[in-house]
This record gives sequence, structure tokens and C-alpha cells, in this order.
Amino acid sequence: MQLHSPKRCYAATRRSESLTEPLALQKPSTAAPPAPQNVQVSKLPNGLVVASLENYSPLSSVGVFVKSGSRYETVENQGVSHVLRLAANLTTKGASAFKICRGVEAIGGSLSVTSSRESMVYTADCLRSDLDSLLEFLVNVTTTQEFRPWEVHDLTPRVKIDKALAQQCPQIGIIEKLHEAAYKNALSNSLYCPDFMVGRVSSEQLQSFVEDTYTTGRMALVGLGVKHSVLRQVGETLLSVRSGAGAPVDKSVYRGGKSWCELRVQNNDDLVHALVASEGGVAGSAEANAFTVLQRILGAGPHVKRGSSIGSKLSQGIAKATPQPFDATAFNASYSDSGLFGVYTIAQASSAGEVIKAAIAQVNGVAEGGVAAADVTRAKNQVKAEYLMSMESSEGLLEEIGAQALATGTYQVPNAVLQAVDAVTQDDVVKAAKKFVSGKKTMAASGHLVNTPFVDEV
Repeated sequence: MQLHSPKRCYAATRRSESLTEPLALQKPSTAAPPAPQNVQVSKLPNGLVVASLENYSPLSSVGVFVKSGSRYETVENQGVSHVLRLAANLTTKGASAFKICRGVEAIGGSLSVTSSRESMVYTADCLRSDLDSLLEFLVNVTTTQEFRPWEVHDLTPRVKIDKALAQQCPQIGIIEKLHEAAYKNALSNSLYCPDFMVGRVSSEQLQSFVEDTYTTGRMALVGLGVKHSVLRQVGETLLSVRSGAGAPVDKSVYRGGKSWCELRVQNNDDLVHALVASEGGVAGSAEANAFTVLQRILGAGPHVKRGSSIGSKLSQGIAKATPQPFDATAFNASYSDSGLFGVYTIAQASSAGEVIKAAIAQVNGVAEGGVAAADVTRAKNQVKAEYLMSMESSEGLLEEIGAQALATGTYQVPNAVLQAVDAVTQDDVVKAAKKFVSGKKTMAASGHLVNTPFVDEV
């Protein structure tokens, strides 16, 4: 027996009716819509960069971007950035942890923090009418931290959970090992607290790290749906607690090509994860754009939901070398003073060697000029489409404005970014591939590595 839902039939009936008379209490607005605004960027005398976009949204989003990622850790305080991220909701000089939690909840807002190797980002969202209240909490967690010892100690279980979750994802482990092998310092520092420092990061280390890195010369205050004058006032008063450039920054030193530039994790996993890379382009450079286009030419994951990347160069080339199942993608990471580019493969232990060598052979083919103009055009279109789609959400737009403001103190409009991608030529792509082929290699691998070649064999 087939049953029909009355609710669905009712909804279908209502959709078939058209509205022919205006609503009695609804009057059309005669006011002209507000004119669209451009992103405003200014640098305050204390060194703080302030950027805002007034988009007339009822929701305001504000972010504090700080050059305070794991790359700024030292040998003595490894893991401090991981603990600092988790300590964002602890008691400050202006508000207790309880007050921060209940205060943000009371206005229906959200306060979150994310970290990377180069930055720490605090993001606050709320209704425009409650922005003043939320800004008070945001300023508290970024400038008046106390790091009470008993509260810091209570973070240890959360650190262990973070590490346990990361260990369940082989991709995270491989990328962490690659950075450890590729660099002597700075970017070699892990995003996660090392085992020997779990429970040992002290309140004094946290306070010292904040004093060295949370200075106005290393911060950017970014807002969406907020007036620029409001953010300037916050930056000139509340965020100017620590003025100056902060501690000096060490330049990352790439050390690929040596026998020790390889980390292998031997276990009984049937799947072998391997990542072979060499030094790529610096973020924001023309070379970095060329590597981004090369990544799309080789294959950067499926472009259809629940689809596969079987049409990529890497997949097509590897499929000819082995009948075994595999996955392969191009890896590209750009930083302020360096970058990494390579190929990431997942294969059965018995066919890992063939998969890795076939993947690198595809890059060799591009370096020898085996790339068509149509492939370059398609890849550039993919890069531009992904960039524009990432800017459609408020989270993506805030992140893009903040990243640019923190790195350069300015903001490039989307058209300028698209023009930079369009400027990448076929020769630029070939040159990028040649840099990978001739560059000093670094490798990280995990699994049953009996058939996995060493870095000097690929």
C-alpha cells in the first residue's frame, strides 16, 4: 500500500497558487539601497593594520589576526602555540572564563580561535546591535590574558585529545613529518604539542610568548558589517596595550636533498601514505601562482561532489603503471618566506613504489613541455573559480582580507588577484615543474614501507 503525506500534498497545492494581491500591511520601500562599499585599510601609528568592509549585513564579524603561529616557537617552548589556542577561553584580567562563556552566549554570538604555522586568528560573530559587547570579550582574550596555572594545567586533557584525533588522520601526520624533515627551524615546528611537552607548557612560557608576539606591529584587526571608524577606535585604544614590532623573526631555512631529509614511519598499515616535495614559491609571488596552476594541472582532488579525480594527469599516468587501487594529488603550501610543492600518494604496500615513481614521472612530463595550452587555461579557470567561491561566505572573505592585511598591510581586490592568475603563462608552469624536478627533495612516508623507495631513489 502506498501512503501519501498530507503535508507534502498541502505544500504542493500551496506552491501551485500564485499571489495576485499585495499584502495589506506590507508597503514597498521607496528608499534607495545603500551604495556598495570597498574594503578600507589603514595602518595606525602603533603599527596595527585595520581593515573593514561595510556590507550592511545585520551580522557583524570581527577577527584579530596575529603573527603567532608555531613557527615562532623555540626549542624551549615547543607546543606553546597549541596550548595558547586552547587557552583562548580562560580567565583574563577583565573577565572570568565563566563571564566570557555566558556573556557570548547571552548575545547569541560566537567566539572562536584557529591557528596555523604562521598565524593565530580570533574570530567573533554577533548581531550588529551587540557588537560593542562582543568586542569587549574579543579584546580581553587577545590582550589581557592571565594564564592562571591551575587553568593551564586543566588544558592537558584537551591537548591529548587534539593529538589523538590528529593521529587518526594519516594525512595530518605525513604533512607534519614533511615539514619537520624539510626545514631546519621555524616552519619545522609542529602544529601540535610534542609528547615530551604535554602538561609541561607553563603559564610563564605562555605569557612570555604572548608578550613577544602579540604586539600591534604583528597584528591586524579586520571586520565585516562594521564601520571602519569603530575598528580604528578599538585599535587605537583597547588593542594598543602592547605596541611595537615584537621579538625578531627567524627566516626559515630549507634543507632538502640530504639523507636526513626524509622521515619514515614504519607500521603494519596496508596503505602507504607518501609525500615527496621540494621547495616551492613564497606566498603572494608570481612563482607561487605558477605552482598553484601546476597543482591544478596535475590534480588537486575531485571537482564534482562525491566524484573522483580520475581525469587528472596524476591519476591517468599512475593508472598505466599499476592495476592496484590508489589515490594521488598535487601538494602545494606557500608561506611568507618559503613554500613546498610535491605529490601525495596513497597506495597498497605492494605497489607503493610504482605509484610514487609514476606520479613523479607526470611532473617530469610537464617539465619537459608536455602540457597543452588548453590544460593551462582550464587550470587557471579552476583556480579563479575556487578563489571566488571561497569569497562568497563571510568566513572566507574575512580570512582573505585578514591574511592579506597581516602579510602586506594592504588588500588586493578580487579583480587584481584574478589578473595575477591570468598572467601565468605556459612557460611559467613548465618552469615551476622544472624547479620541482631539479630541486632538493624531501620525503615523508608511513605504512608498511617494504616497497616504498627512499628519497634518493625517486
